[in-house]
Amino acid sequence: MSHDNPLVVQADHTVLLEVQHPRFDEARARLARFAELEKSPEFVHFYRVTPISVWNAAALGVPLEEIVGYLAEASRYPVARSVLQEVETWYRRFGLLRFVPGTSSTALRMEVGDPAVLADLLASKSIGPLLDVEDADASGVPFHARNRGVLKHCLVKLGFPVQDEGGYQNGRALELALRDDEASGFRLRDYQGEAADAFWGGGTASGGSGVVVLPCGAGKTVVGMAAMARCQTNTLILTSNTVAVRQWRRELLAKTTLREDQLAEYTGDRKAIAEVTIATYQILTFRKRKTDPFVHFPLLEANDWGLIVYDEVHLLPAPVFRATAAIQARRRLGLTATLVREDGREGDVFSLIGPKRYELPWRDLERAGWLASARCVEVRIPMGPVRADRYAHADARSRLKISAENERKLDVVGKLLQRHAKDRVLIIGQYLDQLRVLARTFGLELITGRTAMPERERLFGLFRDGQIATLVVSKVGNFAIDLPDANVLIQVSGTFGSRQEEAQRLGRVLRPKGQDGGSAVFYTLVTGDSCELDFSARRQLFLTEQGYVYEIVGDEAEARP
Repeated sequence: MSHDNPLVVQADHTVLLEVQHPRFDEARARLARFAELEKSPEFVHFYRVTPISVWNAAALGVPLEEIVGYLAEASRYPVARSVLQEVETWYRRFGLLRFVPGTSSTALRMEVGDPAVLADLLASKSIGPLLDVEDADASGVPFHARNRGVLKHCLVKLGFPVQDEGGYQNGRALELALRDDEASGFRLRDYQGEAADAFWGGGTASGGSGVVVLPCGAGKTVVGMAAMARCQTNTLILTSNTVAVRQWRRELLAKTTLREDQLAEYTGDRKAIAEVTIATYQILTFRKRKTDPFVHFPLLEANDWGLIVYDEVHLLPAPVFRATAAIQARRRLGLTATLVREDGREGDVFSLIGPKRYELPWRDLERAGWLASARCVEVRIPMGPVRADRYAHADARSRLKISAENERKLDVVGKLLQRHAKDRVLIIGQYLDQLRVLARTFGLELITGRTAMPERERLFGLFRDGQIATLVVSKVGNFAIDLPDANVLIQVSGTFGSRQEEAQRLGRVLRPKGQDGGSAVFYTLVTGDSCELDFSARRQLFLTEQGYVYEIVGDEAEARP
């Protein structure tokens, strides 16, 4: 403890970090290992230590002594003993409960390292009915395998993470390998192999479920394929949209030994099943009416899958969590750029997909040359008198749209397009009317959710080939678009305060720019003196945690380099 230290650790587990402190960068990197960034005003960043953040740190092998030691040593004032004790309690609960194979094919056993905790769980109204209480002994209790997912989910809600070593069904064998050679032009990067190995865990019962967190452009799809090569089994891949389905298919054919007849697409357009099937979350959660069953849930059990890959796992819809609870005997890999969920269901990802198995900071990959360096610029634009009057008299619900659609953003976009006339530019936003005006004004192609899939693929192909230098895209451009040459992104509006969206959008321009390197620029256009400023600040939280700094300029400055 010293008054020169960078942190203030509060009794509610909030940690304040002074931005202008000389040890800011070091402190931010240390906190990112076990805490979550909640807000980042100009001079002080607010972190919070939570059970999930501590359990994920434990899963990654961060020692308890590092966590409590750093909080105590780097704090400006004495840390409340209750805070350090609670962090220690959370940490020691990781591994306290273990699921192991039982005495029959339908039985598992929950082993508990503390008899007092076991007694409390046996008496719990939510946990007890899921266990074979009458067969409990001093160290654990058996339960039916069908309760595996529900039990883990309930235990996490009670504050007890489970180390699941109950084993997996191997699934139907599928021989495949990566084309990791000069002939294919593809080489598995060291960190991609490390991520797949961390997930696989040597093929033991303690491996085979969990989440790999890597930035957009770092090759999460490749990590998924490397995991498939380790599992050697029929695989179901679930992803965010049909564009992503086609991208996975292209990558699998180019980088693995799989043949076309071994791959199938299960979407609204086509419904086929093969050794490797790629489906969307939308089709999996389709039902005609809210009271009807989910028509396509049987796909999860259809083909003796040994592995299920959840692409963009932070987008996993709530019904898929329920379905995932029933298939805990399958190996499960989650891939994401950020574990942030706007619905607060990070605990569901932890319990039902698995803990964080591997993560690399965005800036580390940038320094290694695997990601393009990026400038983030927030351009603040005033409203004209007519729009300002509309805004002043609007209700809270309407104000974001009114401020986001500020017509003065049009002039700024025009200036930025002139400045980046030789660059590859994506313009992205939330509101379709705004995007249509932009496309019409500047004579640009527009892709929205209503654009037919063949037309989307045609336009993306023209952009990749350099025949189109600028594209306007709606939020369908947030995910799974492989446009490696895009180096400028202009965000004209966003989804409320979505941190995950901001991260995904920056990721569209982070892919390395060829042998000469090259940097990227991410502009976000924000109406000043409006609620859009507040939402923009919240969207920027995750990227701020990753070490990106937003330059703030006025519209007259035109975001000068």
